[in-house]
Amino acid sequence: ALLESELFGHMKGSFTGATGDKQGLFEAAGGGTLLLDEIGETSPALQVKLLRAIQERTVRRVGATKDVAIDARIIAATNRDLEGMVRERTFRKDLYYRLRVVPLEVPPLRERREDILPLARQFIGRVCTEHSCGPCALSPEVLDLLMSYDWPGNVRELENAIERAVLLAEGKPRIEPADLPPEIRAGKRPGVAEPNAVLTRADAERRHILA
Repeated sequence: ALLESELFGHMKGSFTGATGDKQGLFEAAGGGTLLLDEIGETSPALQVKLLRAIQERTVRRVGATKDVAIDARIIAATNRDLEGMVRERTFRKDLYYRLRVVPLEVPPLRERREDILPLARQFIGRVCTEHSCGPCALSPEVLDLLMSYDWPGNVRELENAIERAVLLAEGKPRIEPADLPPEIRAGKRPGVAEPNAVLTRADAERRHILA
């Protein structure tokens, strides 16, 4: 009920605590863009109302008797498998296809490893600015560990790991493996050679370039 009020608005006195009329996010986004994050977590009842709002381009505030026209671009995001949820009938098929106009898939971080180091350096700069600490470099060992880890928590996990490392490395010129969370220090991606293993020429060149 609270989420419905946030999205569609409510009228004064429509429920306990409704002390005045409130415009919902669909109305507030008029002429702009509304992001529906974690769309896969919505209840079946709310899915019906979302479908109606998107299809009819109108919403009805909680406690109201008239519809209000809306004009907003909708961006829906989720980390769930919506196609699988449609097959399991936990997500409405009609809402799925109504939202799936221009699908954009962002692969997990482990599948776009070229982004790991640029993101890590960006996070270092932000944390150093926020905490007024000196800039830190990444040691070659840390570079290897960051590139080898599978990052099940994706970008958020990388951001938290870098923030921890910068804070622990305060006063030191660079971040060392001891500054990283233990799971990253222990995690190795299959196929990545251990430090004392025989390396191919390509692997040796890559490690030298990173260092």
